[in-house]
Amino acid sequence: MKLEDLGYNDQLEKYRIENKLIDFEIGRVVSEHKERYVVKTEKGDLEAEITGNLRFSARNREDFPAVGDWVALTVYESDFSIIHKILPRFSIISRQAVAQFGEIQIIATNIDYALLVQAADRDFNINRLERYLTICNSSKVSPIIILSKIDLISEYMKSEILEKIKARIKNIPIIAISNESGDGYDAIRKTIEKGKTYCMLGSSGVGKSTLLNNLSGKSLMRTDKISQSTNKGRHVTSHRELIVLENGGILVDNPGMREVGIADLTSGLEITFEQIVRLSRNCKFKDCAHTNEIGCSVLEAVEKGEMDITTYENYLKMEREKAHFESTIVEKRKKDKEFGKIIKNFKKDKSKNNY
Repeated sequence: MKLEDLGYNDQLEKYRIENKLIDFEIGRVVSEHKERYVVKTEKGDLEAEITGNLRFSARNREDFPAVGDWVALTVYESDFSIIHKILPRFSIISRQAVAQFGEIQIIATNIDYALLVQAADRDFNINRLERYLTICNSSKVSPIIILSKIDLISEYMKSEILEKIKARIKNIPIIAISNESGDGYDAIRKTIEKGKTYCMLGSSGVGKSTLLNNLSGKSLMRTDKISQSTNKGRHVTSHRELIVLENGGILVDNPGMREVGIADLTSGLEITFEQIVRLSRNCKFKDCAHTNEIGCSVLEAVEKGEMDITTYENYLKMEREKAHFESTIVEKRKKDKEFGKIIKNFKKDKSKNNY
């Protein structure tokens, strides 16, 4: 397998040359297991660890390799390798780490498209779709909505769900599929391009692993039968993994996400809720919070029925999460800076005492 088959391009090769990495093997991280990695190279799949220097210089989790990363590594005879450097990422899909405020969890890197998978029966939730869209917009990744398990609902219900999505989410491709009958698979296959990387995002049991198996034509991920009590399949993917499909597309499967915490420090929220941003330009006050202010154009649009009230409420909820996340980031940096000063002074005092 050539590096180009994994998405390698001229820009990465230019970086490799300019940074004198010619003597290193180049590969892409396809899976991660407790700081041990599997890296796919032209020589095959290699187990890898990071150098002590890379570990020591890492300021946070974002400085460690993640699934999708291109890395420079040294290969040893035992098919074991050491990762020396992570090549620049053009996109990072991340969320707020569960139960760790102020921390970011990387889902995957160097992703071109995200497949936002929701089951049409019990999992369907437009508010959650808007969360995934915000993650995509923040990450500069193009989203595609996949409505799965349409065989479990009627044609009328399917049409109704599609209309609800289109009413609230504009200009995003939507593909309705059945993993049982194969309906919609031709449309998905047409969207998957050779050399492009796709990442599946969705809750547990929405059919992501079955979708991957069907697209690859192989049983790559184990799936469980649908529960009679919940009408859901139990999620069995335990780790992220990058897989090259027969048509040349590259797909990352993910464990189901129960929580989709917003870690948006860019303009992701503003892009997702573009209508609110556009309306806010006509608000009486520049710092309008769109809650109870006089002359608020957003509130006026909600009252007139020109904006879906659930969209408005979802925006306010995520805006509060974003503000809280940003404040915890600032607080964390402040504490890290103070701790750094303490360590610096300690070393300084220790150095004086040695003389």
